Amino acid sequence: MAATRYAGPVRSAVASHKEHGHLSLALPLGRLLAAATLPAQRPIGQVPVVLVPVPSTRAASRSRGHDHARRLARAAGSTIGVRVEPALQWGRGVQDQARLSALRRLENVHGAMLAKRPAVPGAPVWLVDDVMTTGATLDEGARSLDAAGWRVVGLSVVAGVDARRALAPHVGLR
Repeated sequence: MAATRYAGPVRSAVASHKEHGHLSLALPLGRLLAAATLPAQRPIGQVPVVLVPVPSTRAASRSRGHDHARRLARAAGSTIGVRVEPALQWGRGVQDQARLSALRRLENVHGAMLAKRPAVPGAPVWLVDDVMTTGATLDEGARSLDAAGWRVVGLSVVAGVDARRALAPHVGLR
C-alpha cells in the first residue's frame, strides 16, 4: 500500500531526503510510511510483525551517506511501535533502476537479494520502501524473504508512482 502518490511536495521531499541528505525529512516521511503500515501493529498469532526495509545498494549508501529506506523504516516503526529488522541485503550488484523499463527492472533485480533466516520460521514481516515505481524491487525483496523462511504479510511505501497499483502478486496483494 502506498501512503500517497509520488508527485509534488512528496516527490520533492523523498528526493531531498534520499539524494541530498536532508535527514530531517525522515520523520515526516516515516510518519507517512507508518500510516500505510498500521496493520503491522497487530501480531500474527503470538508473533509480532517486524518491518523489513528494502536495502540500498552499498554504492548508493556510500554515495548518499545513509540508507534512506532503513532510516524511514525506523521512523515508521517508532511511530507505530513496531521493531525494524534489516533482514535483506543485496547478494550481487544491480544497475540503477531509474532509467530502466519495467521489464528491465524485473530482470535487473531478479535473484539479486538475500535474506537472513528468521529466528522463528514463518515469522511475519512487513516489507517497506520509500517509492514504488513498478514493484520489481519489492517483489524481489518479498521473494527473498519468503525463500529464507519469513512470511511476508504486507508491503508499504511512502509513495507510489501510480497509487492505484497494488503490490506483490505472489503474496496476494496485487
